[in-house]
Amino acid sequence: MQGFLDNLIRHFGHDPATWPWTQFVYLGGMALFAFAVINFAAITAGIFSWAERRVAARMQSRVGPNRVGPGGFLQWVADAVKLLTKEDLVPAEADKILFRAAPYFMMVGFACVFVALPFSHRLVIADMNIGIFFIIAVTALIVVGIIMSGWSSNSKWSLFGAIRSAAQIISYEIPGGIALMIPVMLAGTLSTQGIIRAQGGLPWQWFVFDNPAAFVAFVIYFISALAEGNRTPFDLPEAESELVSGYNTEYSGMRFSYFFLVEWGNMWVMSALATTMFLGGWQIPGVSAATLDAATGGTAVALELLSLAIFVGKTLFWVFVVMWLRWTLPRIRVDQMMNMCWKYLVPMSFAAVAFVAVWMLVVHAVPALGLVMRAIMFVLGVAFTVFFVYRTAQNIRDTGDKFDFTSNW
Repeated sequence: MQGFLDNLIRHFGHDPATWPWTQFVYLGGMALFAFAVINFAAITAGIFSWAERRVAARMQSRVGPNRVGPGGFLQWVADAVKLLTKEDLVPAEADKILFRAAPYFMMVGFACVFVALPFSHRLVIADMNIGIFFIIAVTALIVVGIIMSGWSSNSKWSLFGAIRSAAQIISYEIPGGIALMIPVMLAGTLSTQGIIRAQGGLPWQWFVFDNPAAFVAFVIYFISALAEGNRTPFDLPEAESELVSGYNTEYSGMRFSYFFLVEWGNMWVMSALATTMFLGGWQIPGVSAATLDAATGGTAVALELLSLAIFVGKTLFWVFVVMWLRWTLPRIRVDQMMNMCWKYLVPMSFAAVAFVAVWMLVVHAVPALGLVMRAIMFVLGVAFTVFFVYRTAQNIRDTGDKFDFTSNW
């Protein structure tokens, strides 16, 4: 962001280092970028709320929202207007200050992640050299918001949901964070842009296919991200059959919607982070990062838009996978959830890190071995994808299901 603002100042004939108004330009730029990030996060979460209901409806042979706007697309806008105009209730025995502040803690922790998340070759607010560390750190604010909302409600059901959520998020942050360290080790940097640059545009150049432990780390991260985001099958804090509505039981109006806005928006965060760390990010097949750096004029704009489209496409694919899992898998018990984390994912993540550390030494001594392993992993990945598609098509044929993407939209 600072580089962009410096170039803007130079464009008008001033030196950023000596011009007295530079700091005010920085301040205005920060406010503008913050406004853009908050609106992108809110609008994306709203659209995902509509998309998830449509996906769920298709998977369950229902129609879903289809009245407000074309294909029901404006349903999320109608929901936002409804929630904005609903009465904002605060329980008489609640801690009113903490009760009102809790949703904003979650919003801040969620929005700050976008500061270090790249969208394309140049489109990133702050390419920090500690980007991944920053992302892991600011997400801790979400736990604070959840604990505050449950405790300040002065309701045992809200407190139960908050404690359950805190235990879940803190537990799964350990294997998830350790799994993210494997791409950091392979790239040699904590910068999100640096990790993407260390990969390539072709699938066999992605870190997910670098070695078996990297693939395991990707699976561990994705499972942990689902748990941290309270997504099915880990939606224990909001188990309606047990806790009414979890830590947000006593909330109403727009404050109630903030919790779900963070949950839906978090689908983009977890998917974008998976794309960044393991799937090549915005890298364009056949075009190196150095070529993108050297491009100028219309070519630079075209390549920038293409890198943006590639990153968004990969991210949206995994957003769909998250939705798919929610409407496919049943909720697990809380003991099963904790057992899977501490007995399986944590040891596996430590073993994966140890394997990668040794593997990097071996590949440094015998580089050809790394190329052979990448080829093997990529072939196995293609074989699994073909097998999955074949079994899915076979199941559709045997059950007589039909795709219907035209009617009731």
